Formats: sequence, C-alpha cells, structure tokens
Amino acid sequence: MPIYEYMCNSCKKEFETLVLGGDTPCCPGCESKDLSRLLSRCGFISKSTGPGGESQVTASSASSACGSCSAGSCASCGVG
Repeated sequence: MPIYEYMCNSCKKEFETLVLGGDTPCCPGCESKDLSRLLSRCGFISKSTGPGGESQVTASSASSACGSCSAGSCASCGVG
C-alpha cells in the first residue's frame, strides 16, 4: 500500500495519498480524477564500517541530509 504524490490537472493542487489496491484517487481540492503521478524524492542514510574499521555515513540527495530533522547536519544521526 504505497503513498504516491499527485498533481491535479484541473486545479494544479499537489498532494500525496495512500493508494489501496486498484483504487483510483481523486483530488482533495476539486475531487477530479484527472491526475498526474509525480516522481517522489526519497531520502536515506546509509551507515557502514569502512575498510579500516572507521564509521562511514552516506546521505542521499533528498531535501536535507538528515531524515529525522530539517538541518543539513545532525549530531544525533552522525550526518554532517
């Protein structure tokens, strides 16, 4: 049951919604079913141990480097 992002072709509202099975979503603003599915950016943080035993943290290029806060670096997750 994925969450998809859509843009309504009628009123241009962007929204995301949970899609169950073969359901066809409708715009929460104007209730139109004339929608375009948008590509979503995903963010992740990969933590691993490097060849010399040092800790390595790699962040994706989503809106911020840390998935748990809005900062570009974060002491709680080691990004930065």
